[in-house]
Amino acid sequence: LELPLTSFTMTQFTFLAKVRARIRIRNLLVRQCLAEFLGVFVLMIITQGAVAQAVTSDESKGNFFTMFLAGALAVTIAIYVGGNVSGAHLNPAFSLSMCLMGRLPWTKFPIYILVQLLSAFFASGATYVLYYDALQNYTGGNLTVTGPKETASIFATYPAPYLSLENGFLDQILGTAMLIVGIFAIIDTKNKGVPAGLEPVAIGLLILAIGLSMGANCGYPLNPARDLGPRLFTYVAGWGPEVFRSV
Repeated sequence: LELPLTSFTMTQFTFLAKVRARIRIRNLLVRQCLAEFLGVFVLMIITQGAVAQAVTSDESKGNFFTMFLAGALAVTIAIYVGGNVSGAHLNPAFSLSMCLMGRLPWTKFPIYILVQLLSAFFASGATYVLYYDALQNYTGGNLTVTGPKETASIFATYPAPYLSLENGFLDQILGTAMLIVGIFAIIDTKNKGVPAGLEPVAIGLLILAIGLSMGANCGYPLNPARDLGPRLFTYVAGWGPEVFRSV
């Protein structure tokens, strides 16, 4: 009885190995694009899902801290998802920094940005579908950017009512600078080392620290793809052109 079973098992393994060899993507750039797309998708759906859960439940199932914590954990998981393939940039600002440092070819820069934007757009669609009933129940079907029942901020980030354009610009410059400096400090092998494999955890803690200290003014997007992709989605999904006028 064991011989047929062993033979059958070996046949399965051989068949699966052949299928795997046929469908394996050998082009490095394609693999990097897929890894970047999946990483951003994971980042966005966890981050937006936490916000949607808090907003549509009137913060009975979440608050500002759970949103910030979910965003930090989402970054950690996203880096583990795509880090070894694409570097898990997840952010055009970081991709630009890598190009300036000579660690990413400039020819890949626009490709990475496009993939990041597309992923953020589709992830926003996934969040919308996931929380569709909750959104309808919370808003009564009236999707707005402002007001007591606004839901656009679930997807993109919006400035606080008191914030001036100049202060908002400074907020994003400082926040993004802290992000880039922190990441390069963590991944620099000549710096005080982070235990191998725990770099994503350290970066997640960095994101949490930035959110808890600089999140009030604009929601600390720090990521053009994380903001523009979802904003484009809300524009076509029913929130309308006001998503750009309320920036």
